[in-house]
Amino acid sequence: MSKEGVYLFGAIETAEPKTFEKVKLAGEHRRVYTIPYKNLSMVVADAPVDIYEPSRQNLKAHQDTVATIMKTFTIIPMSFGNVLESKKDVEILLGKLSPQFNEIFPRIRGKIEVGLKLVGKKEWIEHVAKNEPAMKKLQTNVQGKNAQAGYYDRIKLGEAARNFMTQLQITFDEAVFQPLAEVADAAKNNESISERMVLNAAFLIDKEKEAEFDALVNDLHEEWSDRVDFKYSGPWPAYNFINLKIKAEDAS
Repeated sequence: MSKEGVYLFGAIETAEPKTFEKVKLAGEHRRVYTIPYKNLSMVVADAPVDIYEPSRQNLKAHQDTVATIMKTFTIIPMSFGNVLESKKDVEILLGKLSPQFNEIFPRIRGKIEVGLKLVGKKEWIEHVAKNEPAMKKLQTNVQGKNAQAGYYDRIKLGEAARNFMTQLQITFDEAVFQPLAEVADAAKNNESISERMVLNAAFLIDKEKEAEFDALVNDLHEEWSDRVDFKYSGPWPAYNFINLKIKAEDAS
């Protein structure tokens, strides 16, 4: 049987004891509460010291709890599955990380993160690619040749396809990312994670500008939705805008 420990959800700015909605961890509904250190607190639940499987159910339980905390507090989130052995270890961790926390909170206070992924519709990408002169010429060269004769042409076609997608990503950086970045407090254009993805962005926005930002996303959707699929998500804690390094020895 695993030893009972303390599961971490994230740090908030308060020294007062707080409780939140219960969370289901390790098969049981558990109380979510705070452990204070000076002007900060870690939001935690008593749970077994164990390796938590990143199943859909477990991840949802973690994310739902963070979302609940976000309703009333700005939170510096801990990643899924962090468990310490005791409340004392949590206090030690807070003490060691408090200089970093006190630098981060002013940058993210009153702000939320949203994500925007754009994936080009297959038919549109194929249509545009067929009319791209370089792609069109290479496709013609490859057709009708045997495997050996067309080998280098196929390599060139692959390179041309990558260059073509890079140019599309540049187009959407200018047409979608940059206008949204002007409204956001901070913005990050991450690497694409699929072949047809033309934008994988995260934005940190002031809650007071959320409606303005949403309206701009809607306008851009109206403009581009016949060519790309929009996946707009959030609000999230500022995952992409927190550079927090936690080492195992910080809690010992």
